[in-house]
Amino acid sequence: MKSLYQDLPQVEIAGRKLVGRVLFGLLVLISALLGATAGLLLVYTTDLPQVDALETYRPSSITDIYDDHGQVIGSFALQRRVVASYDDFPPVLREALVSTEDKDFYTHSGINFFRIVGAAYRDIESGGKVQGASTLTMQLARNLFLSPDRSFHRKIEEAILAIQIERHFTKPQIFALYANQIFLGHGVYGFEAASEFYFSKPAKLLTLDEAALLAGLPKGPGVYSPINHPDRALKRRNLVIDALLEDGKITAAQADRARKAPVVLHLAHDPNSLAPYFVEEIRRYLESKYGTDQVHEGGLKVYTSLDAGMQKAANQSVLDGLAAYERRHGWKGHLENILDEGQTIQKYSHPDWDDDLSPDGYVHALVTSAGAGTATVKFGRYIAELGPSQAAWTARKLGDILKAGDICYVKVLSLSPAGTAKVSLEQDSGAQGALLAIDNATGGIKALVGGRDFNDSKFNRATQALRQVGSSFKPYVYTTAIDQGANPEDTILDEPVTFETPSGPYSPHNYDEKFEGIITLRRALAQSRNIPALRLASKIGIASVINYTERFGITSRLPPYLPLALGSAEITLLEQTSAYSVFPNDGVRVTPRYLTRVTDYEGRVLEEDFPEVKDVVSARTARIMTSMLRDVVLHGTGIAAAKLPFPVGGKTGTTNDFTDAWFVGFSPTISCGVWVGYDEKKSLGAKETGARAALPIWINFMTAAMAGKDPGEFQPPPNLPSTAQKLDTPDSAPASDESH
Repeated sequence: MKSLYQDLPQVEIAGRKLVGRVLFGLLVLISALLGATAGLLLVYTTDLPQVDALETYRPSSITDIYDDHGQVIGSFALQRRVVASYDDFPPVLREALVSTEDKDFYTHSGINFFRIVGAAYRDIESGGKVQGASTLTMQLARNLFLSPDRSFHRKIEEAILAIQIERHFTKPQIFALYANQIFLGHGVYGFEAASEFYFSKPAKLLTLDEAALLAGLPKGPGVYSPINHPDRALKRRNLVIDALLEDGKITAAQADRARKAPVVLHLAHDPNSLAPYFVEEIRRYLESKYGTDQVHEGGLKVYTSLDAGMQKAANQSVLDGLAAYERRHGWKGHLENILDEGQTIQKYSHPDWDDDLSPDGYVHALVTSAGAGTATVKFGRYIAELGPSQAAWTARKLGDILKAGDICYVKVLSLSPAGTAKVSLEQDSGAQGALLAIDNATGGIKALVGGRDFNDSKFNRATQALRQVGSSFKPYVYTTAIDQGANPEDTILDEPVTFETPSGPYSPHNYDEKFEGIITLRRALAQSRNIPALRLASKIGIASVINYTERFGITSRLPPYLPLALGSAEITLLEQTSAYSVFPNDGVRVTPRYLTRVTDYEGRVLEEDFPEVKDVVSARTARIMTSMLRDVVLHGTGIAAAKLPFPVGGKTGTTNDFTDAWFVGFSPTISCGVWVGYDEKKSLGAKETGARAALPIWINFMTAAMAGKDPGEFQPPPNLPSTAQKLDTPDSAPASDESH
């Protein structure tokens, strides 16, 4: 048999053998490459997460806290995110993002080979690491599953995951996952949260220039921040607009108008700044019950009793009241100076500056320069000039009391968009104030101020501080007597007396050092006479008074000695205010509460709180006491509140050496307590009584809180016997057995 090559020229035979060897070599090389690729894929995919877990994936989201009208008053979050659906993102935002980040998003299978090859070539040529060319799907894979490390290994994993994601999910699903996950600066994640943060509106309402601004942020949220770098943000925004025009998504006229639009931000107010002490109480409770992770990542909806309008009034009333107190006592100085501490004016930032600034607010400001007649101060992005008229109350020259680097306290009178402000010089000597308001019918806490400045001190003086209550304790003494059969027209002696106690003779006195002789219980309470209150407590027994306070909800320890009748005991403002609500409530106490309902991310109710009520005293006693406390306002120590156009009652309280000033009172619908003092229990100053320091704050708050509301009416007291009895005689003043 002839060979196949027998009739062929030798050269042709050699050529065919060479081709065969080359083909064989190529097959071997391809097989090796395929094997190596398969091996690499096996290695890279072995430890990769399963993307089908995304079907049940829910990103960390914000726990929102709402007031009683559905307004957000606070939030907790590790990542500030509002989860939205694909349809929640307007077409203009979707198109801007795709045109800028991934033009072929709707057609590729997860990766764009041409972009990867081009980017790789440029990086290899420049000696850098593989970077850029990531599709939206690859960015999603990286953000969800991988580290931000820019390496060849991570890039391969990113591509594999992107392909798997594309196989499991639709393009709208992938877009929504990406748009909810991406970081967009200033602690904000996702475009819905970013729209609310930067523009104070939902993403659906974004304009072309606003959408382009947001679409430019994923490339570098810090570099292109419109807050910190508005010039860079503007250039980046215009590049996005150009990309939209290039892709035919907008017209030339639309692009021109959008480019000419200035970058105008409407930054969302920090909701936590409205009622920080209240929100902190909520946080402590939620974390103790549901755990930190659930509270800060679970997207709970927390509905509370707070009224945002009343809270604003409470904040303003307390700060204005403290400012009035400071002015009464003159300039004290002793200002902190940052230059003495080694800091610089250019780099200094005060915690107050992170809060929302508004006219009538108070803020600590940095003195940048000071002369004989003027001083310049800075707070946040605002600059203000202080002149003699803004500091006239100090009776000092500005150059004598302020110098560069000082931290002073000012009231904001006005703010301009240009960054200038008008302010008046105030003082923060350390005096504190607290206010708490409760809805009588539901027990819901409507407003809570725990101190002058939450940034300076987290200690809640409305719920945590135990302070001597002074004469605001006296209503419990009179309630005990009335509930045991006494009448407000019964008489008692107001004259010098000495009580024999186990610790020795006790000779009390009245605040005015005067005595009125025979006096009715009604007048004794209205004028806050000390001697009658002590005589009455001695007669009915201090143990009986303590028993009644416990029924009113007072849980603080009350020492069983006679001076307790004058308020020597330490009680919280929350306890006092809640107890006073018993009077307008016809003798019923409603336990104070913060929450009304808590739901999970899916809207399932986790807990619901309903008013808890308890009978304390008879309706007869409550109505008589209400009328007597009404007389405190009409004819007694609380007479400044008589000008209010709705019925109120209440009681002042002042402690020895004027260390604590109180006013606790009520209308038919709201009970409110105010305390003023120093944390270290030093004197507020001579004549700083409850009527002078605390009552004006209470009046201002109640005026605002009741505006436009039906004030209601107190229930009239019952008909009482016309004859009155004497409850003691000059010789009947022994101490009770429990006194010491």
